[in-house]
Amino acid sequence: MKKALFPQRSSYPVYNTLEDWILHEAIPFSVDSSETFNASVDRVIASLDDSVEFLGFGEALHGGEDILVLRNRLFERLVEKHGYSAIAIESSFPRARVVDEYLAGRAPGSYEAVQDTGFSHGFGRLEANRELVEWMRRYNADPSHHVKLHFYGFDSPTEMTYSDSPRQVLNFVLDYLASVDSVNSKEHRERIDLLLGQDSDWEKPDAMMDPTRSIGLSPAATALRIETEDLISELCTRRPELVAKSDKSRYLEAMHYAAVARQLLNYHAALARKSGPGKRIVEGLGIRDALMADNLAYIMSRERDSRGKVLVFAHNSHLQRGKAQWQLGTEVLTWWPVGSHLNEMFGSRYAVIGSAVGVSDDNGIGQPEAGTLEARLITVPGPARFIPTHNGKGLPTQAIKALPTRSGSMKNPTYFALTPQSFTDFDWLAVLDSTAYNRGGTPLQK
Repeated sequence: MKKALFPQRSSYPVYNTLEDWILHEAIPFSVDSSETFNASVDRVIASLDDSVEFLGFGEALHGGEDILVLRNRLFERLVEKHGYSAIAIESSFPRARVVDEYLAGRAPGSYEAVQDTGFSHGFGRLEANRELVEWMRRYNADPSHHVKLHFYGFDSPTEMTYSDSPRQVLNFVLDYLASVDSVNSKEHRERIDLLLGQDSDWEKPDAMMDPTRSIGLSPAATALRIETEDLISELCTRRPELVAKSDKSRYLEAMHYAAVARQLLNYHAALARKSGPGKRIVEGLGIRDALMADNLAYIMSRERDSRGKVLVFAHNSHLQRGKAQWQLGTEVLTWWPVGSHLNEMFGSRYAVIGSAVGVSDDNGIGQPEAGTLEARLITVPGPARFIPTHNGKGLPTQAIKALPTRSGSMKNPTYFALTPQSFTDFDWLAVLDSTAYNRGGTPLQK
């Protein structure tokens, strides 16, 4: 029988204060102690519904070295004990294919050869990501491990201030079509190449804030969106033939890359609309997270049948179940993040652990103010602890609503504190006393 993700009220304790909840439910651990760490992870996994296929692990900020180390140890335990076979991180979906080939021994022999081409956001230069990938490569090289591990990016080919040209994803689809129908592929490619123009025209960093800098609604871009729809339509209508001439896996992969191209073109179009900056950016953020969810659904379809479960790693604000929020100047922007889509698409098959940090001098995060959730949680012996949220059930509702939000970072704008919404956004919290800044990360401004 499946265990409910949040049990009925009669099956778990009711706490009158947050202090009682923390005292009785926090699970201290250290990543340096394999015995206590593995036992704590096992308790977290045992609490989740048996049907969980996606386990999200969110980072409270980009730049938390100790969070990345925790992620690595968590993934290792999930692989060794709990049937996980893949990790998907907040990095470009099409680029990550290069890293996965490296894991399988089919790519150049050094990590340096894939650290830039296989990641977006500069994440390939983080030492913790190198350690993750090298551990996975060693695992796959062991002949006793019959199920091989896979690495994915699930982000769209965009960043906050940058978007890729659609060339790479469209060429992937055209290359697939060329392998089964060279004549038709050549015709599509000739039309598409004429419309693509220069990659630099698509990849202007200032296009997000200035719609006049985006070519997303130009006549050529609009025609390219139509050509992309025609390409998708042909792939759909010829499905039986194309699967027979290649195989189902390659066909589905090409179809997904075509869908990524479609959404990337929609993203560029959104940036080009002459609406208020808030409305335009919210539309772009929404498109990005919806595509992230679609990427994860595709990843799961690849892993489910022949391999296993997937750990998903990204910023807390992407993986949370409720609406995401970003303060941009005087505007508060809200949109539906990938976690809310996964919750709708997969229900109890999606569970998520959010993270929090007490102090980080490197990231400009001081001691949490008295009464904040972080301040209360780091009173438990550490240096880290897991604690279940129970979706807020059985906990003092008024005390949760009254929780103040701690101050943010003086250096790192990607740091988001816990809020009362965190109780329903996450199934568990992983709270660290402190974190250093990422080894290999871009230096923060003073």
